[in-house]
Amino acid sequence: MSDLGDWFRSIPLITRYWFAGSIAVPLIGKLGLVSPVYLFLWPDAFINRFQIWRPITATFFFPVGPGTGFLYLVNLYFLYQYSSRLETGAFDGRPADYMFMLLFNWICIVITGLAMDMQLLMIPLIMSVLYVWAQLNRDMIVSFWFGTRFKACYLPWVILGFNYIIGGSVINELIGNLVGHLYFFLMFKYPMDLGGRTFLSTPQFLYRWLPNRRGGVSGFGVPPASMRRAAEDQQGGGRHNWGQGFRLGDQ
Repeated sequence: MSDLGDWFRSIPLITRYWFAGSIAVPLIGKLGLVSPVYLFLWPDAFINRFQIWRPITATFFFPVGPGTGFLYLVNLYFLYQYSSRLETGAFDGRPADYMFMLLFNWICIVITGLAMDMQLLMIPLIMSVLYVWAQLNRDMIVSFWFGTRFKACYLPWVILGFNYIIGGSVINELIGNLVGHLYFFLMFKYPMDLGGRTFLSTPQFLYRWLPNRRGGVSGFGVPPASMRRAAEDQQGGGRHNWGQGFRLGDQ
């Protein structure tokens, strides 16, 4: 138990709470402490009955059962791996910026969910974070199951197909990828690569709530460290080096 507690405390702060909530809320529903019907995102209940908690519970809840347990565990693993690596990588020392990314993606997914009658939002939000990580590390070679190897930029689409095979919905994964692409384009691609204006910026109240650490600079005036290293390598004629690689099966 001590080792488990040490491992849990080693998870980055924001990922730790997201990960814990994604275990606690499905467990509450599974044990019947709260009826699962109150945890789904139902537009009529949210809009007409003012059950304003539903977008939040739908983000953490997943109906775990014999037919969905494996899909749940796989996506919980993706949450832990990619949120941790993004929070300690491109967003290292900038928890407010990482929280803003999650909030932006979550709001976009909630709006889409209400419009398309999506009752569960856990997988779309996980996929949006995975997509951002894959774009910031797009030239990295990753290994998937059965020894397949490919660039990280293809990983969201590989996982989309994988989740569909094991019982997921293509729509949920696709919405997550599209929202992740929207954030990446507005925050990084358009202002930094295309010279456009900056449409997204982290609100100041988030910096007051989650101040930068180790002398970090508020906002994104420069690309993340992984992208800066890649640009420097490219200018010097070297090869791309966008972040640290890992194998999906490694713990």
